Amino acid sequence: MRAALLVARRELAGYFATPVAYVFIVIFLMMAGAMTFSLGGFFNRGQADLGPFFGFVPWLFLFLVPALTMRLWAEERRLGTIELLLTLPMAQWQAVLGKFLAAWAFCAIALALTFPLVLTVNYLGRPDNGVIAAGYGACLLMAGAYLAIGSAMSAMTKNQVIAFVLAVAVCFLFAVAGSALVTDFLSQRMPVLAEVARALSLTERFNGLTRGVIALRDAVFFASFIGFWLFVNAVVLDHRKAD
Repeated sequence: MRAALLVARRELAGYFATPVAYVFIVIFLMMAGAMTFSLGGFFNRGQADLGPFFGFVPWLFLFLVPALTMRLWAEERRLGTIELLLTLPMAQWQAVLGKFLAAWAFCAIALALTFPLVLTVNYLGRPDNGVIAAGYGACLLMAGAYLAIGSAMSAMTKNQVIAFVLAVAVCFLFAVAGSALVTDFLSQRMPVLAEVARALSLTERFNGLTRGVIALRDAVFFASFIGFWLFVNAVVLDHRKAD
């Protein structure tokens, strides 16, 4: 893990060395605030919770996280620095894990900066802070799932725009897999696929966690999901070394 953490530290410092990190954080905080208070009707609901915020986070991450991951490997391949990175005295999986951890830590920082929402809801009422903590944990897991997908998509191409579009498309499929529209359609034609879609739905498991229902199977699912896409990331890099 030492080599992976060194890569993560280097990558995380690289985010804040350019305006990209600050632009991402500002856009995330502005959109989160606007959606929570305006579209989510935070004050009109009359409830001391962060339901509106957690309801919009997966859809905010759907576009912002791929924008963060599109450069992870695509830029390395375009500039030709990927060969230098992979020839360093570390295993390939350590480089993959390091880049992922850096992006995940960055998302954690962005989420942590929404703490005024927690202060606001505690000032206005007596919320269940355990549920709020579970909701933040769910947001972090959701970000990790999107990051793992985006990282794998970035490894497939040298073009950052293509990497962004692919990541958004794949993340969207897993986000809506458990929606009524999709499951009803599949139930009428292929019932087996409807059950598979529900099982692979990120949003369904995310919603359960934000309600404070912490189940071991959900944690195992997210860990397995992230691990699978990081494995795909490593396989794609190994396959495309000569490109």
